[in-house]
Amino acid sequence: MAIPLGRVGIWSPSYIWEADDAHEAAAEIDAAGYGALWLGAAAPDLNLPEKLLAATNRLVVATGIVNVWTVDAAELAAGFHRLATAHPDRFLLGLGVSHAPIVERLGRSYTRPLDYLAGYLDALDNAAEPVPVDQRVLAALRPKALTLAGQRSAGAHPYLVTPEHTRIARETLGAGPLLAPEQKVVLETDPSAARALARASVGYYLRLPNYVRSLLALGFTEDDVAGSGSDRLVDALVAWGTPEQIAKRVAEHHDAGADHVAVQVLAPDIDLATRGGRPPRQAWQALAAALL
Repeated sequence: MAIPLGRVGIWSPSYIWEADDAHEAAAEIDAAGYGALWLGAAAPDLNLPEKLLAATNRLVVATGIVNVWTVDAAELAAGFHRLATAHPDRFLLGLGVSHAPIVERLGRSYTRPLDYLAGYLDALDNAAEPVPVDQRVLAALRPKALTLAGQRSAGAHPYLVTPEHTRIARETLGAGPLLAPEQKVVLETDPSAARALARASVGYYLRLPNYVRSLLALGFTEDDVAGSGSDRLVDALVAWGTPEQIAKRVAEHHDAGADHVAVQVLAPDIDLATRGGRPPRQAWQALAAALL
């Protein structure tokens, strides 16, 4: 049975959940009515999603994603069943092949990553306790990855994308599979301040070739993806402004074919470089009325 995610969820880096108010923040997301909490770069031991599931009542917790190069498939399958048994229909296992610079730092060779992912899914299917196809989702950007996601999982979780990508992804997936894109947002109406905060995040991802190729395929130029990104690129990838303006961008994803949109709030005290920060609780609450 497919995991019910609702129309809108929260995406956040895993490291912000080390804060002392993490359980309270998760309970607030649950009470506000968000459908899911996505945990970026989730540790393969799944201890964090287990803790957050225990702190909430109905919220789905999803990994966005577990890097398949970091953990044996049988071990991950056992961890999945630990959570799925304790919290039925509330845990979605997001998987992906990550990026060459990250995988190579692990001492692995990033060759034929989609073939590796397909083999990993075979191993999950053949584990002592298999991971059900409809309770896992794949990070996917380009057509081959999207097709694999539609065939071998509940669907696709594209990251760093635009509503136009969502439209293309839906065409590739067809009508059935889940499509749950991530959308970055900044609650700031001043263009310079909003873009500065947005660019601090976008610039990090522009150092990863998979994202750059995806953006070029969407029609952005080499100038757009240079450095920390052009204003055109930043505005396309990060919705900023009032909660109502941000809600319009989320609605564009839904109109383009998304089933669920995972909203990532970029806040001044969340720092990718230092992996520091706290849950942006006020921003999540401020967005809830417009998004839900």
